[in-house]
Amino acid sequence: MPDQTKTDQSAPPSGPLPKDFEDRQALEDFLKSTFEDVINNDQNRPLEEHLAPFEGGREPAKTRLEAVKPGKYKRTRNYLEGAVSRLSPYLRHGILSLAEVRDHALEKATRGEAEKYVNELAWRDYWQRVYHQIGVGVWQDREEYKTGFSARDYANDLPPDIPDAETGLACIDGFAEELHETGYLHNHARMYVASYVVHHRRVKWQAGAKWFLAHLLDGDPASNNLSWQWIGSTFSRKPYIWNRENLEKYSDSKYCTTCPQRHACPFDKSYETLSAQLFPHLEEDAA
Repeated sequence: MPDQTKTDQSAPPSGPLPKDFEDRQALEDFLKSTFEDVINNDQNRPLEEHLAPFEGGREPAKTRLEAVKPGKYKRTRNYLEGAVSRLSPYLRHGILSLAEVRDHALEKATRGEAEKYVNELAWRDYWQRVYHQIGVGVWQDREEYKTGFSARDYANDLPPDIPDAETGLACIDGFAEELHETGYLHNHARMYVASYVVHHRRVKWQAGAKWFLAHLLDGDPASNNLSWQWIGSTFSRKPYIWNRENLEKYSDSKYCTTCPQRHACPFDKSYETLSAQLFPHLEEDAA
């Protein structure tokens, strides 16, 4: 019989964890001592790489809010290195409110410059209002797939090569690693990944949504799940797809030039060709 009195050193501490620390170093020291076994078992990553690049609290949130440039956001928001605000974790956890961010954007820019930024805030508000109405229904297909396939044609589970960053596709693997290491992904990257999961690998959006929620600092069932449904076409009029030209444009070719599959890229096709390949039944119906 095992010794029941022996403490399991690998078990997490019981009870709520402290929320208030004197400074960032105090937080790091606490995590290092509390989760020593986890950190020591990952010799390739120092403690700093286990911590998300977001500082919690009101002051860091206000500092990031002050840096928002609505006009530049409008011009560059689709680029992976564009001037996005990265305020979503603070909005998700109630450190900032949508109204506060909206008012700040309207004060810093003309209405025309701020329009696109405020519009994106409105989407977040919309997702929350839908969630308020349907609750756990965000986990259910709101409509039928508009891909020519039914829900039963999609796999229930996420293939392990996707979260393990072993697909061999530099972009998808890079996004998976970034998600795990930082707890954040640019919205355009989220769209690329979701489209790949649902349409190229034909996996139910729910599997991908669960994966994202397990890692995203800003993840909530409203914005996350309904956005996945929008990509998958169960909460939109058509599926979202993308091609290599789009990725190269908005990533500054960051992934394509070194990708092991750059000469056999599954995305290196026109939208018409990709659509016919991914949704052959739609082509048959249209014939």
